[in-house]
Amino acid sequence: MEALFIGQAYIDITFITDRLPTGDEKTIADEYAVSFGGNAVTAAFCCAKLGYKPDLICSQANDWLAHMFNDMATKYGIEIHGRKVRESSLSFIMPKGSKRAIVRCRDDHFLHPFPQLNLDGCRALHLDGHLADAALHYARTCRQAGILTSLDGGAVRENTDELLRFIDVAIVSERFCEQMNLDARQTLDYLKARGCRVGGITMGERGLVWYDETGTLQEMPSLAVPSDKIVDTNGAGDVFHGAYIYSYLSKPGASWAEHFRFSRAASAHAIQHLGNEASLPGLEDVHVAMETFPEAAPAEVV
Repeated sequence: MEALFIGQAYIDITFITDRLPTGDEKTIADEYAVSFGGNAVTAAFCCAKLGYKPDLICSQANDWLAHMFNDMATKYGIEIHGRKVRESSLSFIMPKGSKRAIVRCRDDHFLHPFPQLNLDGCRALHLDGHLADAALHYARTCRQAGILTSLDGGAVRENTDELLRFIDVAIVSERFCEQMNLDARQTLDYLKARGCRVGGITMGERGLVWYDETGTLQEMPSLAVPSDKIVDTNGAGDVFHGAYIYSYLSKPGASWAEHFRFSRAASAHAIQHLGNEASLPGLEDVHVAMETFPEAAPAEVV
């Protein structure tokens, strides 16, 4: 095992339509995709597509959706360590431009304790905060063992504050800032105070604001993908996380600026495709995005 990811697993149904029917109406979607879903789960699939096959602790039922999910994981060489639930979780996603509406159907009532794994050889841990007890256990264990710990802070969860004390790289969302009632600078200061040696905030088309190991505040603009090429932004953040974990594993001596430039290009590729699986970049896709799209206007730290 070189990397471990922990998160809630979904099957995503992504569809494009002009409107949702109401009452007794029906409508036909213009296009749709069925894929794996979940923040850390999608990041794990991205890391696998790029070249490192991680282990994944995630929710798992005994139903036909779980069989579909396991088939997907097998295709990408991901080792699944399931934590039992009664029903698989589903997401229904309707993208439109740079936005997306989501309905989640989630079963996170776990029937058994989380699996205890041997971490020999593990070099990176990535979490999305779901499976809170497992996330905290493995973050603490990996921090003590000198294994890189990474958090996708897409939202504030029940033990986020405690979990951050064991996180090396915390990349959070604007929603996270809103939930904390903090502006961007205050959020970065909060991450520093919790001991995160690298912290950042993803701001969509406005890029990334972050600080490095020295605490220096930096801005990284997004890549300017033309609006007519943007199909589905859902999962782009998860691809960003999976890509920087891959970059860290492949070039552990590189700077975090280099890792984030790589993951920025991976996300630029992702938003041009519908559904998580089609969005996953290969190495050539990342290099094409780097060469094709210029930087947009820099992000602003409020």
